[in-house]
Amino acid sequence: MPRKLSQLRFIIPVLSIATLACDPSPAAETSREASTTVVIDAGHGGYDHGGIPGQRIPEKEMTLDVAQRLKGLLAASGYRVVMTRDSDVFVPLPTRVAIANSYQSGIFVCIHFNSAKRIGADGIETYFYSRDSLPLASAVHYFVAGGAPSPNRGVRRRGFYVLRKTKIPAVLVECGFLTNPNEGQYAQSPSYRQKLAEEIAAGVRGRFSVSSTLSSARVATGESIPLQSYTDQTNVRSSGRSRSKHSNKRSSRKKKKRSSESTGSEASATSKEPEG
Repeated sequence: MPRKLSQLRFIIPVLSIATLACDPSPAAETSREASTTVVIDAGHGGYDHGGIPGQRIPEKEMTLDVAQRLKGLLAASGYRVVMTRDSDVFVPLPTRVAIANSYQSGIFVCIHFNSAKRIGADGIETYFYSRDSLPLASAVHYFVAGGAPSPNRGVRRRGFYVLRKTKIPAVLVECGFLTNPNEGQYAQSPSYRQKLAEEIAAGVRGRFSVSSTLSSARVATGESIPLQSYTDQTNVRSSGRSRSKHSNKRSSRKKKKRSSESTGSEASATSKEPEG
C-alpha cells in the first residue's frame, strides 16, 4: 500500500503538467499575443490621396481613421502595435516593408478602400501573397466580409509590393468602394469605421482558429474559422505581357465591359499603390 501511494504521488503531478500543456490557460494565450507585434499600415497619405481622379472621399483619411481605431483595439487586447504612419504623411512602400520586416514575430495588416469608375462596384476583398499569410487573410476576411453590409468579393492572392516583400504574415484588406454611394456613405460614418476596426481586430485574434480545410463558407462551427478559398491573381501582369498588342487591346475592352471594379481598386491599379 505505501508503494502504491508513492506511485500516485508521482502520477498526479505528471497528469497536471500534461493537462496544462494540452489546455492553454487564458494567461498563456495572453502571453502569446503580447509577444506578437501587429504592424498596421494605413494606405496612402500625404500627397497620395488614393482612389481615382475626381474621387470625392479621400481614401487616405478613411484608412488612417480605421487604422488608428484598430490600433486602440489591439493594444487593449495586449498586442504590441506599430503604425507605418500615424498622421497624414506619405510613407514610401519600401519603408513600410522595412518597418514590417523589422519585427520577425509580427504580422502586417494593410488597410485600404476600393474605388472604380463604375459607381455600382461594391464589396469587400482581402489580399495575401505568401502561403503562410492565408490563415491571417482567411480570418480577417471572414470577419470583415461577414460583418459588413456589402457583397463578399472573396480572398485573392496577388503580388502587391507590400505583400510580396514582407517576410512575415501579411494581408491587405479592401474595406469597400468609396465611389459606391452606399459604401461611401458607410465609410464616412465613425460608427461604421469602428465596426470595420473591430472586425479586423477579431480576424487578428482569430487567426489561430482557422481550420486546415479550404472552404468558401462564411459560417464557422464553434470556434473554427474556415480556411478561405481564393482566386490566384499572381500571374495577371506577366500574362498580359506575352500577348500581342491587338490581343491586349481586345482584352482591355472586354475587361472594361465586364467590370470596371478593378479600374481604381488596389487589386490592379498601379496608380493607387505602385509596385515600387
